[in-house]
Amino acid sequence: MQQRCASSAVNLCRKILQPHRVASFWPSPPPPPPPPQPPLCDIFINHRGVDTKRTIAGLLHGHLFRLGLRPFLDSMNMKAGDKLYGKIDPAIRSCKLGVAIISPNYCDSYFCLHELALLMECKKRVVPIFYDVKPSQLRVVDYGTSSAEELERFSWALEEAKYTVGLTFDSLQGDWSGFLNCATDAVIKNLVELEDAN
Repeated sequence: MQQRCASSAVNLCRKILQPHRVASFWPSPPPPPPPPQPPLCDIFINHRGVDTKRTIAGLLHGHLFRLGLRPFLDSMNMKAGDKLYGKIDPAIRSCKLGVAIISPNYCDSYFCLHELALLMECKKRVVPIFYDVKPSQLRVVDYGTSSAEELERFSWALEEAKYTVGLTFDSLQGDWSGFLNCATDAVIKNLVELEDAN
């Protein structure tokens, strides 16, 4: 009899302490928030591929990457099948700094101008590099493929870049190694200033 009572008491305790029973008396605490996601990149390199991908954009990406930074360059950070806006826009929104390599054919590219405008709209600090082009030569041309609103957005972003202190480089006369070091120094100084401001 005593043994039967003891076994009934054990069964009753088990029933009471089953997980669903415990939850009804004491609600479980909410799960901890997910850890913050690191930015997709430190530096977004905005460039016109036909002018700069095999030269300054590719070299700058490699140099920054070897220094342990996380630069974003479409040809290096994207693979076949990726959606352009699905990768590029989040990278721009999460980056710390933009580098706009503005070259002779830059203003002919909808994508270049869209990226530059998004960098400016997200209030990212942008280091312009005027590559084989003078700021005074730059203007948005209406080819009939962009709306008036887009053209205004692009023109505004281009004006912002033109009136930002940047770097200039002449690919025929310039010292490639020296310029690469100069551009890297400018990127690092800006990143340090941004970190100190936060």
